[in-house]
Amino acid sequence: MKRIIVFVLATTMGFFAQNVQAQIVKIETNKTELETQEEKIEVLKARKDEVVESEKKALKREVKKIMNRLEKNEITEEEAEKLKKEAAEKRASNIENRIAILDNQIALLERNGVWSSNVVWDNDYLKKVINRRKNKKPERYRRTRSDFVFAWGLNNALADGRSLDDSPYRIGGSRFAELGWAWTTRVFENSGWLRVKYGFSFQFNGLKPENDQTFVRVGDQVVLQEFDRNLDKSKLRMDNLVFPFHFEFGPAKRIGEDDNTGFTTHDKFKIGVGGYAGFNIGTIQKLKFDNDQGDRVKQKNRGGLNTSDFVYGLSGYVGYDNVGIYVKYDLNPIFKDNPVDERNISLGLRFDLD
Repeated sequence: MKRIIVFVLATTMGFFAQNVQAQIVKIETNKTELETQEEKIEVLKARKDEVVESEKKALKREVKKIMNRLEKNEITEEEAEKLKKEAAEKRASNIENRIAILDNQIALLERNGVWSSNVVWDNDYLKKVINRRKNKKPERYRRTRSDFVFAWGLNNALADGRSLDDSPYRIGGSRFAELGWAWTTRVFENSGWLRVKYGFSFQFNGLKPENDQTFVRVGDQVVLQEFDRNLDKSKLRMDNLVFPFHFEFGPAKRIGEDDNTGFTTHDKFKIGVGGYAGFNIGTIQKLKFDNDQGDRVKQKNRGGLNTSDFVYGLSGYVGYDNVGIYVKYDLNPIFKDNPVDERNISLGLRFDLD
């Protein structure tokens, strides 16, 4: 008798194992933990949040790979900017298309009250979503949320007794860029007008000297000297890893009700005031010119210019929704032992993409 029972159980388990295949099952209205139409719609809405989050993470990984290639000089800055733009456009299209599919499924369910017969779902994923939604608020309702930070604009250097009009660096040619990840936490539980914003960023500050000049180290000092031939390009780039911290002020709209109450700053003005501190992780001087034989020469000289290892400064932004005007100013000198301290100053646009 026991052998018969064991045989029946083994046969039954084998039958189910063949039909489950990687735990993917069709959801049937009479055989699921989702017993109401509302619960099924909530699962689809939860999946929309998952789609956005997964595409944001994928974009972050792609940007990191692009920046690694740029650091290794496998691609130029122009190519890096193009690749980042293409990656952002691709991920935005992915989000749009995947959300559209889910919106159609929601509309179908609301209209007919049944799942589409062509949709296959991962039952384990659905269980995870249900449990998470029972125990955790959606990000838009949480006190802390995160976003991707991108800034780009003009860079130059200020010195005592010298204005930007007297700067030896090109106003339009010297630029900066910043890429990072930030978290925003509202200070008060039941009000969203004051937030703290903190995270990490990679800053890339560039200076392009005028009149065929290059940076040359003389002892412990760094000076500008005229190159012995015409330069097609002369640029110094300082790469920093910093940890920004800002107090952010501005109106916030209350959303939700009961336990799912939160605040949003979409379509609102905001002001951020704070600073940053971190480390210089690389300095490179790039030169491009034609030699005596008429061949194009590209030089990349890393380090050796006695730049400050520890960087810190003040920064702020004024914006609307997720776009703002951004300014930052290094309090540390660019070069450690020069008799006159020069400090980076940057002005540009900032995007906080949540």
